[in-house]
Amino acid sequence: MRMSTKAQYAVRALVSLNLTSDGAPVSIKEISAQENISLNYLEQLFVKLRRGEIVNSVRGPGGGYVLARNASEISIDQIVDTVEEAIMPLSCMNNDGSCGCDLECATQAVWQGLGQQIRNFLASMTLEDLTSEGRRRLAVRASNN
Repeated sequence: MRMSTKAQYAVRALVSLNLTSDGAPVSIKEISAQENISLNYLEQLFVKLRRGEIVNSVRGPGGGYVLARNASEISIDQIVDTVEEAIMPLSCMNNDGSCGCDLECATQAVWQGLGQQIRNFLASMTLEDLTSEGRRRLAVRASNN
């Protein structure tokens, strides 16, 4: 199974935002440069993240985006749900997890179970967990230089 670039980029961008913000707004341009993600693509994602109450926008000089709540209160599945339609391991599955084929396939239970395991895993991790891992990796990289 592959996650879409929407989910991947949204999570990366929010980790970057959390790593660099210290409570101050961070511009989408900064995140775009740090993560090497298209500015236009990020703008589209941040519209969804704002609507999903993951981030708040701050207008004016020195404006940008801040997290709408503490990173420890934002689970990865919430981020993915905000920018994606649904988490489905197969393209033939409907958003409710049912089989999208004309006939219910005999393997549907396996794919539903896999989808639930993926959801549980993503729900068990927070943005703060990933940010802490990012800080650890940055510290290791800095000590090696």
